[in-house]
Amino acid sequence: MTNKTILSLAIALLMLPLPTINAFANDNAPKLETVATFNDAMLTGVTVTHDGRIFINYPRWGDDVPFTVAEVVDGKAVAYPDADINKADPANPAKNLISVQSVVVDPANRLWILDTAAPGFKPPLPGGAKLVAVDLSTNKVVKTIVFPADVILSTTYVNDVRFDLTKGTGGVAYLTDSSLTGPGGIIVVDLATGKAFRRLTGDPSTSADKDFIGIIDGQKFMNRPKEGKPSKIQIASDGIAISPDGETLYYSAVSGRHLYSVPTAALLDQSVSEKQLSSKVKDLGLKGASDGLETDDKGRVYGGDYEHKSIRVLDKGKWSTLIQSPQIEWPDTLSIAADGYLYFTANQLDKQAGFHQGVDKRKKPYKLFRIKIDGGPVSLNK
Repeated sequence: MTNKTILSLAIALLMLPLPTINAFANDNAPKLETVATFNDAMLTGVTVTHDGRIFINYPRWGDDVPFTVAEVVDGKAVAYPDADINKADPANPAKNLISVQSVVVDPANRLWILDTAAPGFKPPLPGGAKLVAVDLSTNKVVKTIVFPADVILSTTYVNDVRFDLTKGTGGVAYLTDSSLTGPGGIIVVDLATGKAFRRLTGDPSTSADKDFIGIIDGQKFMNRPKEGKPSKIQIASDGIAISPDGETLYYSAVSGRHLYSVPTAALLDQSVSEKQLSSKVKDLGLKGASDGLETDDKGRVYGGDYEHKSIRVLDKGKWSTLIQSPQIEWPDTLSIAADGYLYFTANQLDKQAGFHQGVDKRKKPYKLFRIKIDGGPVSLNK
């Protein structure tokens, strides 16, 4: 058997549908519900407040993005918290929003906005990468944490964030660096002081799998510029989630199929060396190729599977497929809400022009979905 034949068989096996197993013994298989559709720019993040308000974001990757954060009101995206703050000001990058990759409601019901300050995946504007907190009762910014230069490397692309408000005096945040060209890593932020530091920078667990090539619709998922040769897509640590007790952080690279975990106590303790910390990382095995991750209050871990247009769940040590649908075209951010639904965006990320010789194959609208689960959000609050 030739190497070419073996490769063809491997690709064929990979593209077989994963079993659609109901992970909840007492429920019927969840149904895919459309929450909203969007005919403007491509969105990535979604989060839902305790009382049901929905927020999304649009990174500035090349689409026309008049505002980078929005609230979904009556099915339409409205600039949030207002239009002015959504106007990028390169002369004062810490003040306004530049290019937001993620929005997350914390256990205290504040909206946190993660600004990459890296439109078009360019090097972050100095002093622009930041976390911005909005008081949802007043719709006003109440805190801005600008990341220091030793945390935001020239290759850094801050991607997603999870919160534990039981740590320290004001809680901590954990972020992923999903760099496309440099090292991945985990960033830890003290929300009271704004102090931030990097962990697991360049560790194998936060790095793209060098041998990974995704398979979507039977085709290799690769960088395919209009001119030039195809190349591997190497996106580092991206999805992130935290256990209900706050003791374990889960994360994974976009360019890879493994889920990793690390004890948060070791992450927070800077006297633990990087070598020691790396030794505490656990490889939890194959989960499928994911962008976003999420956990519920019962300790289950959820991940999108963009190769198979599905959502999967890790429960009691076993992965199963919750739902699979041709509509789930690149499940991006996952977010569990108090209403018992798992919300997620499907934004056709893999159909962008850079992956198809300059031809944009995305077809609007982009969609926000949800599925019913028998769990709620992780709430680590004092």
